[in-house]
Amino acid sequence: MLVVVRQSSPAEEEITVNAQPIPQRVVKTRRIAFSYPSGGLNQHYVQGDLVMSHAVAVLSAMFPEGEDFFVRAVKHYADRVTDPQLKAQVKGFIGQEITHGREHRALNDRLRAMGYPTRLVDRFTHWLMIRTDRIVPKRFQLAVTAALEHYTATVAERLLTSPEAQELLGENEVRSMLLWHALEESEHKAVAFEVYRHTGGSERLRIVTMYVVNLLFFPIVVGFTALSLLGDRATYNPVRLIRSLAALRHSPFLARVVIEHLRAYNHSGFHPDDFDASELLDRWRTELFGEQGVLADHLK
Repeated sequence: MLVVVRQSSPAEEEITVNAQPIPQRVVKTRRIAFSYPSGGLNQHYVQGDLVMSHAVAVLSAMFPEGEDFFVRAVKHYADRVTDPQLKAQVKGFIGQEITHGREHRALNDRLRAMGYPTRLVDRFTHWLMIRTDRIVPKRFQLAVTAALEHYTATVAERLLTSPEAQELLGENEVRSMLLWHALEESEHKAVAFEVYRHTGGSERLRIVTMYVVNLLFFPIVVGFTALSLLGDRATYNPVRLIRSLAALRHSPFLARVVIEHLRAYNHSGFHPDDFDASELLDRWRTELFGEQGVLADHLK
């Protein structure tokens, strides 16, 4: 079916959207909770790695306000969604993202007590998201959401497929929480994208938005990671710092496959389902939440 949609702004040209049927996807809101008792985490909880521990803390601190922004962006267009499959997926997406924000806030409180500047990062992210809400057009906000969802899904699927990435997280509650988060990010990776496409979003804006996100996202993460490191005594041990920085060259999260996956978003005609993760998701749903699932006891 071919649908012609005109953007609300008269300055934008008429666009054509190829509205394909929405496939069935499992986007389920799970009632789950994690706990981080005092003393339950090592200071450098990512297998003792200095830089990665700070980088993960910064990303975790950005999630709650980021997830809230994603929910607002998708909700704004939710009443324009007519496809029943997509409607159900939007509901699941919102439920999952709200739960992610709540659980990351709990982790961030624990990391803050350990000395990580999660409150500072959270406040900055809140300011940035609120400014974006007030200044940036809603269509662009949805495009930003779709772009960042591609980031999170790419990292999530790398975690779920790479034993080296999983090994970095060791055996602790942070590992459990991030594996659950990764599963759900992959489950709903196409939802914001589909809402954007099925409500009239153009290919040109989608691709331009990813370039803008690339220009902003990496400097922010790197800058806050450096700031976080400056507050850690271990950073001033040159041997440890150099070893940790050198290890980044071999990080499974910076592998060529990850870079290629991210870049694919800029291709005309891209769709998140181009990277089929159905078998991966089935395996991890069973491993985490099956009858003998390692996180079955975390479900409420």
